Amino acid sequence: MKKNTTKNLGYTEEVMKYFKNPKNMGEMKKPDAEGGIESPVCGDFLKIMLKIKKNKIEDIKFQTYGCAASVASSSILTELVKGKTISEAKKITNQDVLKVLGGLPSVKIHCSDLAIGALKETIKNWEKRKN
Repeated sequence: MKKNTTKNLGYTEEVMKYFKNPKNMGEMKKPDAEGGIESPVCGDFLKIMLKIKKNKIEDIKFQTYGCAASVASSSILTELVKGKTISEAKKITNQDVLKVLGGLPSVKIHCSDLAIGALKETIKNWEKRKN
């Protein structure tokens, strides 16, 4: 991935693409599960909503209050998770997010952690409700 540090603050073209045109951003009516967390590092907040049928994630939406790296990480996460079973989704890591984004500046790695943390929180909430 090509970097343009002057124009994009060290973000890859892929990060900028997902920041400018995020996928699956917005509100979900009547989600089967939702959860959110705040980053202790920067204060960014991410909420994830899921539609789940037969342990498979049929749809996912997110809302975030944060920087370009948080928006891009959240958007990529939704694409990685959509169509996966719950057990497959649990195996997705921040390294998977970073790989698709072509990396993040070291001071922004926590944004990929935020995405994974919000997903885990949402799945945990769904599992509690289901049992």
